[in-house]
Amino acid sequence: MTSPTPPRVRITSPRRNAARRTADARPSTREIDEDTGLGQVYMRTYLRGLRRLVAAALASVVTLLVGLPLTFAAVPGAADLRLRSGVTVAWLLVGVVIYPALWVLGRAYSRAVERVERDFARAVARDDAAPPVSESTGGGSTGGGSTGDAS
Repeated sequence: MTSPTPPRVRITSPRRNAARRTADARPSTREIDEDTGLGQVYMRTYLRGLRRLVAAALASVVTLLVGLPLTFAAVPGAADLRLRSGVTVAWLLVGVVIYPALWVLGRAYSRAVERVERDFARAVARDDAAPPVSESTGGGSTGGGSTGDAS
């Protein structure tokens, strides 16, 4: 003797009337991952900002490290200037001043990179948080009313 089959149970989502994403409303991170045209624009903009920062930092380092010896070579008496303590200005600049200047430059570069990354993350998150555009706005109930099982 076989047992009777259990009755069929219909399982539905409690959010039957929720707006659905269309194929056009894709998250920006997915655009970037799949390397679509929009994703390439996002990445190009992000990398352009980083390249500008690298160029500015590199130009500053080169100006600092190459400009100082060039100044001593161009101005004949600049390397021989001495302070009251007997230390030359050249040694003071090369041995003491240049290290804090490089630290400040590195700190400024690090903060600028973090700002570019934060702005990029905000732009991607803002685009992902935009409400999805669908053809049916979900104004009316097309599901046949409430059933009481989703409370």
